[in-house]
Amino acid sequence: MKPRDLLYTARDVLRDMLRFDAAADAVLSRLFRAKPQLGKTDRQILADTVYQVLRHLRLFQTLAATDESIGGAMELRLAILGWSGNAQSLHAALSPEQLEWRKRMLAQDAMSLPEAVRWSLPEWLAAALQANYGAEYPALAQAMLRPAPLDLRVNVQKTRREAVLDVFARLNLPAQPTPYSPWGVRLAGKPALQDLTVFREGWVEVQDEGSQLLAVLLAPRRGEMVVDFCAGAGGKTLALGAMMRSTGRLYAFDVADYRLAKLKPRLLRSGLSNVYPVAIAHERDERVKRLAGKVDRVLVDAPCSGLGTLRRNPDMKWRQKPEDVAELTTKQASILQSAATLLKPGGRLVYATCSVLPEENGGIVNAFLAAHPDFERVPADAVLRQQGVEGEGMVTQGDLQLLPNRHATDGFYAAVLQRRPTSSDRGEIDATFAD
Repeated sequence: MKPRDLLYTARDVLRDMLRFDAAADAVLSRLFRAKPQLGKTDRQILADTVYQVLRHLRLFQTLAATDESIGGAMELRLAILGWSGNAQSLHAALSPEQLEWRKRMLAQDAMSLPEAVRWSLPEWLAAALQANYGAEYPALAQAMLRPAPLDLRVNVQKTRREAVLDVFARLNLPAQPTPYSPWGVRLAGKPALQDLTVFREGWVEVQDEGSQLLAVLLAPRRGEMVVDFCAGAGGKTLALGAMMRSTGRLYAFDVADYRLAKLKPRLLRSGLSNVYPVAIAHERDERVKRLAGKVDRVLVDAPCSGLGTLRRNPDMKWRQKPEDVAELTTKQASILQSAATLLKPGGRLVYATCSVLPEENGGIVNAFLAAHPDFERVPADAVLRQQGVEGEGMVTQGDLQLLPNRHATDGFYAAVLQRRPTSSDRGEIDATFAD
């Protein structure tokens, strides 16, 4: 597609996307299906342009509103400001007047603008981050504006991290081990993974390093019964299954059939045979109740606001509202309550979200512990050390707290809980969970 036509396609996509009635990636997928003639480079420019606009939406809208001399719809001016093609495509897409306008707008001193505008945050979220993170707020807000790197998890059921790094080196794809996860690889750029043998053969899966650490915290063992309570498309399920060396039974629960359907091809690539996907109607489903008191470990990656993933999903800050978060906390508390009933005495539960808001994180866990004296918090840094991961700087008040400005991961929270063993069970359980 000619660059100028691509610019106006970006305008049309933004017009659709800025209604915020669907996820940004879903809007793009719909466009790509409707326009199969778009080549790989065109798709990349379109995706990068609209995501750049979503990241900087409030700033770009403020800049564009100060000077309407080039005319056209606001979405066109936003697309001009966010254009992410190379210099050649930029000059081919924009008229001389548009080029000069873009240069003038982007040269303005954003430091003179209010912080929430400068960092393109809705007022309610800016206030929440400032209240909860204090002096760290500017660094966190700026880190959320940067695109996320491409993190992969090596499938230890099939290979070792060193072997994957050797493959990438031979392919001239810059890659390095992630600093925290023992299975993580961070790739530079955006290679077409689906074309690589290491991906097709199930050696690697796309998974943020922070997400990988949730499996480290749960630390399932061979032969155990484990439940991934909100499995989704199964990224963490596969990590757990590999840790279990494809032994025992690993149930992947989710309320959405379409999400579990995405697990099936990934499961085939992984080579795991211990995973059992189960669609449930809700957290109190009869199939959940049948496992009450029988499970060794449970992961609850609870549905949340997703505000820790703004590097990848910048539309979330515009789609979520305070009332949505309040509704989510009710759901999170209910899910944690139901998932906890599955555990044996001495069993471990990890409650996690990809949120940076304490009401979805420590607030949920602290309320649960206050109401359930048969559960106790286990210090996350101690669990990480047991698994060979240095947890310094990753743990706050006993729980894992990852932030993009500190750890170059998505924003993740995780608390490790244990159901207290009875006196008759304690000796056997201590031996089972000893490292």
